[in-house]
Amino acid sequence: MVKYKDYYQVLGVDRKATDADIKAAYRKLARKTHPDANKNDPSAEEKFKELIEAYEVLKDPEKRKRYDMLGADWKAGDNFRPPPQQSGANDGSFSFDFGNFGDLRGNSAFSDFFDSLFGQTFGGGAAAGGPVRQQQQQQAQAGRKRSLDQEAEIELTVEELAQGARRTLQVSTPGGKPKTIEVKIPAGVRPGKKVRVAGEGATMAGGTQKGDLYLRVKAKPHNYYTIDGDNLICELEITPAQAVIGSEAVVTTIEGAVKIRVPAGSQNGRLLRLKGKGLPTLGASTRGDQLVRTKIAIPTEISEKEKELYEQLAKLEKETAANGRK
Repeated sequence: MVKYKDYYQVLGVDRKATDADIKAAYRKLARKTHPDANKNDPSAEEKFKELIEAYEVLKDPEKRKRYDMLGADWKAGDNFRPPPQQSGANDGSFSFDFGNFGDLRGNSAFSDFFDSLFGQTFGGGAAAGGPVRQQQQQQAQAGRKRSLDQEAEIELTVEELAQGARRTLQVSTPGGKPKTIEVKIPAGVRPGKKVRVAGEGATMAGGTQKGDLYLRVKAKPHNYYTIDGDNLICELEITPAQAVIGSEAVVTTIEGAVKIRVPAGSQNGRLLRLKGKGLPTLGASTRGDQLVRTKIAIPTEISEKEKELYEQLAKLEKETAANGRK
């Protein structure tokens, strides 16, 4: 017989607690009892494992139901025998995901009590250390590694998003001393995506296993470009005369200045396309486009000659309107 564990007591919730209550209690206690926050407490790891075990059962309706079948044996401290209807059960009606948890030293994160209550689901392979148990341990190890991953934000210019960049960062070592690393940002990464830096995350206390560092990319505001997926959008100021009769203009791109033709009769806000002048696609040879939005700029100061010509134009427009434009 094994010792009964009161999972409700571990989480500090009532037996009628809702899923939201259980989740909130777990999050609060996880921050408080995590071994990294209690490095001077030798029992911290065991407490954290117990918390994980309790939450893994009570968050899952099926596991909670099976656990609640103990009925009168709920008293903490009672010796426990699995309910008779569980013996030899291997009907596949219960499943369990070990992917996010595991012992901090590499063994099962779950107690004999847990194994007695749920271990039957896996049959003899799990109990005997067969393929299922091996898979369980591999998944648990992956879960432990994910728990050591860390995340930071990195801000890149539009030019760096397009051409790639290098950054020099400082990360902490297990001894608390800063370490300088150089990170290569590949060309084509997008805002909101993450760049993985292998092995530069947190290190397990008392161990050698390391997590990864993930840099979440943020685009630095640009005074010329706006990002739209793979495309870049910019504005091109043109004069009223250029808009009416058309002209050739110079546009700045990431690769340098290029000429673009403004068609006659262009309206304010018209989009002109520069094919292949946008952002590159990560891991591919394709690129987006640069979209040039026309903006008709009305002059606020003009010469006497320009004023005279505008007056003539205004007179001509008035006569044309009176006679019907042809």
